[in-house]
Amino acid sequence: MHKLRRSILIMAVVLSLAATATVLADSVKYRTKLSGDEEVPPVGVVIDTHAKGKADFKLSKDGTELRYKLNVSKIDNVFMAHIHMAPMGVNGPIVVWLFPSTTPTPGPQGAGRFDGKIAEGTITAANLVGPLAGQPLSALLDAIEAGNAYVNVHTNDGVAPTNTGPGDFPGGEIRGQLSPHGHDD
Repeated sequence: MHKLRRSILIMAVVLSLAATATVLADSVKYRTKLSGDEEVPPVGVVIDTHAKGKADFKLSKDGTELRYKLNVSKIDNVFMAHIHMAPMGVNGPIVVWLFPSTTPTPGPQGAGRFDGKIAEGTITAANLVGPLAGQPLSALLDAIEAGNAYVNVHTNDGVAPTNTGPGDFPGGEIRGQLSPHGHDD
């Protein structure tokens, strides 16, 4: 009888932990605010940018999809946006494309002013590129949790030379380090 109670208790604990993990996976969020100050080197050192942004991510219940929205304001000539893998203060490789889509293709240069939502979609393991290509989505989530992922919005006016001012930073005009935002209640 004692072994049966112990087995039932262990099974109840395991089922409870599994149910808790599923609930938490459904509500895990990641977020960042983007600015020129976060770029490496900071954009505001040479030419000030007034561009700002915000990226929000929410993990699906089963942990296989990461839904996202990318909003920007006061920015010109956005032609790419990505998640890169590196800690704060360090530039790193692209691991996910966000704009113009999750397909690794830049948008047009010199596209003019952007304000509001510029990208929205779903990221799966199939969208991972660079050092995360072929890995499960959990590899990206682990990088975010460890503080090793950031969102970067790239601009280009399409006229040489580059880095001539706001709207012309092909290496990135605004950036923000991704971090866990918590859970829905």
